[in-house]
Amino acid sequence: MVQSLNRLKESPSQTAGPYVHIGLTPNFCGIPGVFEKDLGTDMVNDKTMGERITVRARVLDGTGAPLRDALIEIWQADAAGLYNSPTEIRGAADPNFTGWGRKATDMVSGECLFETIKPGRVPYKPGVLMAPHITFWIVARGINLGLQTRMYFADEEQANADDPVLARIEHRSRVPTLIAARLDDVYVFDIHLQGDKETVFFDI
Repeated sequence: MVQSLNRLKESPSQTAGPYVHIGLTPNFCGIPGVFEKDLGTDMVNDKTMGERITVRARVLDGTGAPLRDALIEIWQADAAGLYNSPTEIRGAADPNFTGWGRKATDMVSGECLFETIKPGRVPYKPGVLMAPHITFWIVARGINLGLQTRMYFADEEQANADDPVLARIEHRSRVPTLIAARLDDVYVFDIHLQGDKETVFFDI
């Protein structure tokens, strides 16, 4: 007879608190000697192919105030639309591009900067391409489960119009919450957790 496991209860959930920064970005927190550099700090080098861009991201609460203790990770394809992943079977990704970055938001402005490249288009299914985009994962104090969203590029209007993921968003007025405006070579992406401008988040 199988033993009853009713005595094992689910552990209570806990928020990320300040410890997420200490564990994931110790140098940012002023704790040297754990990593030479915090993991995810550098995504490119002088041999990386593609258009160099800067992504300026902010996480805002329901009142529009910046969260100063958020942590953001991004994933993206390289300039050719290939992922730096062992599961990538379409070809070899750029070995000089990590495809992944991690930053904590600044304690004053509540923003962080990613120095990266503009990604290429990747397939949604055979014959259908998604618009260039960057995937975001956000954690902060008060967020029990990391939030997933995407950043698309304002200067990719036709690709965005054809994107199958954007097309599935029922309330079309919310699509702009996923579009980053371009200022010179900087893309500005504000992530609103609540309120009238709440960003579209994905259940992944």
